[in-house]
Amino acid sequence: MEHITPAELQRRLQGGERLRLLDIRERPEWQVCRLDGAELRPMSEIHRWQDELGPEGGPWVVYCHHGVRSVRVCAYLESLGHQGLINLRGGIAAWRDQVDPQMPGY
Repeated sequence: MEHITPAELQRRLQGGERLRLLDIRERPEWQVCRLDGAELRPMSEIHRWQDELGPEGGPWVVYCHHGVRSVRVCAYLESLGHQGLINLRGGIAAWRDQVDPQMPGY
């Protein structure tokens, strides 16, 4: 699996790269803050959505709060044969710290 820093993700998005953002946090976390354009797919519901990630849909940048759950989800999805998964190092907390300090934290 590939890993990306918040600064690199910001550069790639601003450069127009087509990356899909997959937020695997739970709904209460999503309500506090999220990355623009992200799709909510809670980790607790992975068996409901895991097959929706078609090969034409990626690459997928997967993120959670601190980057721990997203590593697990990326590894699990790769074990199912999914490709193009990129883990956001440090999760949305690192994005807030390094890219957008105005974003609400929790």
